[in-house]
Amino acid sequence: MKVYTGLDVLVNDTDVQKGFKGNVALLCHNASIDYKFTHAALKFKEIFGERFVKLFGPQHGFATDVQDNMVETDHIIHPYFKIPVYSLYSETRIPTDEMLEGIDHLFVDLQDVGCRIYTYIYTLTLLLEKCSSKDIEIVVLDRPNPINGIDVEGNILEPGFESFVGRHPIPVRHGMTIGEVGLMHQKYWAKDQANLKIIKMQHWKRDMYFKDTGLPWLLPSPNLPRMDSSLTFPATVLFEGTLISEGRGTTQSLEIVGHPKIEPFTFYENHLSSIVKKSKLEGFKLRPITFLPTFQKHANCICGGIQIHVTDKSTYKPWRIGQLIMRELYHYLGTDFKWKKPPYEYNYDQMPIDIINGTDKLRNWIENNGSIDELDSFENLKDYRLQLNEIKIY
Repeated sequence: MKVYTGLDVLVNDTDVQKGFKGNVALLCHNASIDYKFTHAALKFKEIFGERFVKLFGPQHGFATDVQDNMVETDHIIHPYFKIPVYSLYSETRIPTDEMLEGIDHLFVDLQDVGCRIYTYIYTLTLLLEKCSSKDIEIVVLDRPNPINGIDVEGNILEPGFESFVGRHPIPVRHGMTIGEVGLMHQKYWAKDQANLKIIKMQHWKRDMYFKDTGLPWLLPSPNLPRMDSSLTFPATVLFEGTLISEGRGTTQSLEIVGHPKIEPFTFYENHLSSIVKKSKLEGFKLRPITFLPTFQKHANCICGGIQIHVTDKSTYKPWRIGQLIMRELYHYLGTDFKWKKPPYEYNYDQMPIDIINGTDKLRNWIENNGSIDELDSFENLKDYRLQLNEIKIY
């Protein structure tokens, strides 16, 4: 049965629409579309008319056209809608009092990727914190977790490693919809409660991957052009903490990793293939490739590396695979392997790899050539699973 997002439910139900009497604003991006590919802002103009007074954009902008971390977006008056578009990835990640003035209902329609290391869920929780003292209803138009709502994987973020890619103690693969992230924030982390409403999806089931929903995929950020990229993202996003390319500047971004000093077939045949076999990790194939980034890391330099192909989603463990590949590249490249230096996502002091991992222990595991059994010991999810069960709405 076809899945309908929270936006679809709002668009198709006039009784739901009548529940919002005052001025409305919308936080959205490129992927904020209904099942007919119509952008949410167009539907809001149609439904709410002159009561639709403001737009907000997250990281990468309202148009999702800004590429890199810590590249900010300006505030503008939209040339078509003739209303302000405020950037929540600008001089501030928290909306100001001025931005929120005159709003009764602020809708949030953002496609998340199901991974802790992604900023949209933190834009939502910062918004909830800001509006906890205001008479503004936050309305999340819920969307699918593209890598399902059952599987959770990876270490829990440790205190002291919070950042804009990890504000809360959740695992790398968190198993929530963005609406459920809002509910978990309210229940476990918020000092004061915001007025939060979730417009639930219809027909979404927790075991669904995005392609099971029948919904159209539009890139939620500039380097996730394909729905398959969301499957590899929890593995390859780790490499943002290194000078290894994760494929930005190619047509396979966040599905590949590589470096100019790697001869891919030699690396795979003589080294990586036997390590993967010994690890007993399943559900994927690694393919040696050569690629040429056109921007960002190693721009215009030929890189050798590997592409991750998911062959069985039921046994595939992306966080483990990413950590394993990272460990092998660290020791294979030797002095040519470099950790990225600060700043990263507005953290100017800690190693980017540590704030991505939410701990420094995984970097030490990599440098000390730790075992897969040791890697497994970082994953302690019993308490988190109990929390997740408390806030599930599907």
